[in-house]
Parts: sequence; structure tokens; C-alpha cells
Amino acid sequence: MSDRVLELARYAADAVADKKANEVVVLDIQGLSVIADYFVICSGNSNTQVQAIANGVREKLAKRGMIIKSMEGYDEARWVLLDFGDVVVHVFRQEEREFYNLERVWGDAKQLSIV
Repeated sequence: MSDRVLELARYAADAVADKKANEVVVLDIQGLSVIADYFVICSGNSNTQVQAIANGVREKLAKRGMIIKSMEGYDEARWVLLDFGDVVVHVFRQEEREFYNLERVWGDAKQLSIV
């Protein structure tokens, strides 16, 4: 299952990149949290772009048969959280990303290459 979940995380990272998200990061949080196995973190330049990124992720993963469990923050579009269970995608406006700094909060997590 782990390979399938990693593939899903990489697919989500590709989906945000398709919408020109900035600073895409994939964190492996396995063993650090029961929340998920991977976080995909990125930022957009405007509320409209944040929503477009969130829509793109939801649509692309739905084509793979992945149903979103919940989505928070879409209307405000400052920090949209898309929960796919084992993979959670965080789409931030840059100011919120700098403030919450999930990369620091989850500093023990392994950062994966998305190339």
C-alpha cells in the first residue's frame, strides 16, 4: 500500500504543478503522525489561483478514483486543505504559508523529490 500512497502523493504534486503552484513540497510524515502518510504543500499567488489549484487536484485525483474525504478553507482561499486520507494537500496563499510554516512544524519529516 505504501507504494500506492506514494504514487498518489506524487500525482497530487503533479496536479498542483499543472496549475503553476509555487514551491511544491512533499513531506513523508509516516511514523510521525496518524493524520496521513504524506503532505503535499504548495502556494498560489492569489485567491483565484489557490482555488484553481484545489480544483485541479480534486479533479485529477478523482480521475484516478480517489474520492476527497473533506476540503476546508475553499471559500476564503487563504489555506485550502484537501484530505484524501493517506495524502493531505495544503494549498496556501504565500502569506499564510510563511506564517504557518508547515515545513518547520514537520521538520522531522523527510522531504521528497518531486522530479
